Amino acid sequence: KTIKLWKVTERDKRPEGYNLKDEGGLSRDSTNITALRVPVFKPMELLVEASPRRIFANAHTYHINSISVNSDQETYLSADDLRINLWHLEVTDQSFNIVDIKPANMEELTEVITAAEFHPTECSLFVYSSSKGTIRLCDMRAQALCDRHAKLFEEPEDPTNRSFFSEIISSISDVKFSHNGRYMITRDYLSVKVWDLQMDSRPIETYQVHEYLRNKLCSLYENDCIFDKFECAWSGGDRYIMTGSYNNFFRMFDRETKRDITLEACRENMRTRTILKPRKVCTGSKRKKDEISVDCLDFSKKILHTAWHPLENILAVAATNNLYIFHSKD
Repeated sequence: KTIKLWKVTERDKRPEGYNLKDEGGLSRDSTNITALRVPVFKPMELLVEASPRRIFANAHTYHINSISVNSDQETYLSADDLRINLWHLEVTDQSFNIVDIKPANMEELTEVITAAEFHPTECSLFVYSSSKGTIRLCDMRAQALCDRHAKLFEEPEDPTNRSFFSEIISSISDVKFSHNGRYMITRDYLSVKVWDLQMDSRPIETYQVHEYLRNKLCSLYENDCIFDKFECAWSGGDRYIMTGSYNNFFRMFDRETKRDITLEACRENMRTRTILKPRKVCTGSKRKKDEISVDCLDFSKKILHTAWHPLENILAVAATNNLYIFHSKD
């Protein structure tokens, strides 16, 4: 419920040769100083420091699910289950409510906000997704409280796939604009979808992340895994899409060739310059040596958080309490 602004700095030099302090930083006896020294910088091992600069609090009743900095680099939004607030980076004690879906009677609540993000170039536009599988595009120029959307993105439901779990697995856990601002990706429980901002009737691309789990939704519901919130990420050139799965697997999709690959983040692969081998999940009784059966997947090992460097082919995935950094050769 609290937001903190951090400053991250790197240091590879340190000052030495102070007159009034010794090498440990303690004050020296001035009576023992016999010569004037000029402090100098000496090389040191790279040190990364993070220090909190501002704290933004007391604006959210529910847990915050999204933070997105505006392209104007002066404001940002924060979203919880029912509200989206607009902040100025220099003002910590005041925010403006721009979306509020809380009904007068909470028993009438039918959906919650699951993710929100600003457009990468148009500072007045932002989107937010819901637990009903819809995405709303809002324009802050229209009105102060964006209770009316400019566009509603929603895919028609396939009646052949209708089940008890349909609404749960259609809930969107993440939404991300492409770097060029023309597209956005959304992640639901089983798939990643690409939307064109000019077409709100259906996604232009759909990629199945782990369709082999559709027959296991009942057991995933019982162990609460069906409520896991997976993130997704664009590559710097918007050609590739990345998202996480179970068993510490993460998936990558090539939008041009329509190829996809499954990779695994584990300590065994952490040797320097180790090339990750593609993994494959087998659904049948017969499986090859390098395949893993869907019944052997470890659902306690999951990659929920993923990020792609905006300029370089560097990927970051978080698996349980480990952060893995990979470099793509392509």
